[in-house]
Amino acid sequence: MDAMKVVDVAAAVLLQPDGTFLLAQRPEGKPWAGYWEFPGGKIEPGESPRHALERELHEELGITVTAATPWITRVFAYPHATVRLHFFRVTGWVGTLHGRENQQFVWQRLPEVTVSPLLPANAPVLRALALPPVYAISHASELGEAVFLQRVEAALARGTRLIQLREKGWSREQMAGLARAVIAKARPYGAQVLLNADIELAQEVGADGVQLTGAQMAALTVRPDLPCCGASCHNAEELRRAAELGLDFALLSPVLPTLSHPGAAHLGWEKFAELVRDLPMPVYALGGLKAEDLVTAQQHGAHGIALLRQAW
Repeated sequence: MDAMKVVDVAAAVLLQPDGTFLLAQRPEGKPWAGYWEFPGGKIEPGESPRHALERELHEELGITVTAATPWITRVFAYPHATVRLHFFRVTGWVGTLHGRENQQFVWQRLPEVTVSPLLPANAPVLRALALPPVYAISHASELGEAVFLQRVEAALARGTRLIQLREKGWSREQMAGLARAVIAKARPYGAQVLLNADIELAQEVGADGVQLTGAQMAALTVRPDLPCCGASCHNAEELRRAAELGLDFALLSPVLPTLSHPGAAHLGWEKFAELVRDLPMPVYALGGLKAEDLVTAQQHGAHGIALLRQAW
């Protein structure tokens, strides 16, 4: 096979309600036989990624897909070919799973994957899959710090696992104090805390990461030295830059009209879907959203939603 040719592949993250996902083992006779991967296969000429996904899962596993949403697209160069993997999250199907090509399959749960070896292209996919569906943005200025910290505790108990601290107009000292308090509450739950824009303060207080602005991304040449890095984006150029820097995810806003900017222009769901299509990292939808918008967001290619007032 021509190593320079890009082979388009539809790949499925089959998800059960408890968060487990399916990995399949490549059968004998195929490249990388014995390696574990997300099931799927080549997209035929004239075929859409969604149709290829449905066909491959029926051919390989004997199931008929009833619910799937586009997710991320990753390009990976193997010795025999360069593949472009169009990932879908599949949450509904009918039929009983069985390996029609005599391949083995197993249900797994993050953070630990118990089978090996995994195909090399899967590591960033697993990191992306570990991101929660809701990203909570702080609201301490309006609530007051004491009340906000109480709300943080309640949100963590409900399942919030990703928090951004963004308080415009606060001093560095105020932000440091808030960050340390929130991080202390988040650690027992395994939740991640990111600081908006301040890379040095994030490192200083032991935060999990930083949420970069568009201006910061334009000035950076390498990804910040933090475990988790997101970006706040408003257009295709900023999304492209976030991908170039190898960031873990992006926010794209504003999707709908917001309370803070009444009458301002917003993207709408169709434009959102157009902008996030074929990106390599997950994207959260932000702006004017409520918790019940999660399904709509995912149907348009979002990993999840980011909430401000609604989060608390």
